[in-house]
Amino acid sequence: MSTSDLPPALEARSLIKTFTTGRTFVAALRGVDLVVQRGEFLAIMGPSGSGKSTLLHMLGALDLPTSGSVLLDGTDIATLDDDALTLLRRRRIGFVFQAFNLVDVFTAEENVALPLLVDGVPESEAHRRALEALALVGVQDRRNHMPREMSGGEQQRIAIARALVTAPVVLLADEPTGNLDSASSDQVLALLRQLVDQAQQTIVMVTHDARQAARADRLVRLRDGKVMESQPLPRAASMPRLLEDLL
Repeated sequence: MSTSDLPPALEARSLIKTFTTGRTFVAALRGVDLVVQRGEFLAIMGPSGSGKSTLLHMLGALDLPTSGSVLLDGTDIATLDDDALTLLRRRRIGFVFQAFNLVDVFTAEENVALPLLVDGVPESEAHRRALEALALVGVQDRRNHMPREMSGGEQQRIAIARALVTAPVVLLADEPTGNLDSASSDQVLALLRQLVDQAQQTIVMVTHDARQAARADRLVRLRDGKVMESQPLPRAASMPRLLEDLL
C-alpha cells in the first residue's frame, strides 16, 4: 500500500473543548478542523490563551474533546477504552515538551530505552533500538552520560530520541526549545527539520517564535479557539521575507 492510499497521520473534526470554573464556561476550542498529512511538519502559533496547548493535548489523546473527533492514523480515539488509549499514547504518539523530563538517575541510553521496557520489549532489543534513536538525533556518544552531565540542547535531543524510539505516527512538540538558548534552539529545530526531510517523520509543533515556525511546511494560526489561517511555507522562500510575512 502506498502512502497516498493511507489516511492522514492526524485529523481533527469540529473540535470543541470547554472548561467549567464554578459557574463560568470557558471555550478553549471552538470548532477546529485540521488535517496533518504524513511526513508533514506543521507549526501552530497564536497568542496566549488561543487554544494552542489545548489543541495539542486533544491531538495527543491526553484529553478528550467536549465534542468533535480526533483521528490518529484513521482511528477515532474517542472509540477507545482507557487501556487502548494508554497503548495508543505509548506506541503511536511521541511527545516532546519544554521541560526535558529525563530521569535523573538514568543514563541517556536508559532514558531512551525506558518507554520500550515499560511496554514489555525485551531488554536487549530495547537498548538496541535506543542506540539507533540516539544515533538518529546525533548524540550516541552521550549514551552513558547522566542528564546532569549534558547541556540543555543535548538533553532535549535525548528527549526527542525517547519520543522517537517507539516509531510513532506523529511527534507532538510543545514549545520544544523554550528552555534553550538561541544556538541550542537552532540546533534542535534543524534536527526536527531533518527528521521530516530524511525520515519522513510527521511533526506538529506549538511555538510562539516565528523563526521556529518558519522551519515548518505549514503554519496554522489560532485565535480565540479557532483556526484563523492555514498557510503553506514554501521551502524556497527567503528567510527574511518569510519572517516578515509571519510576524
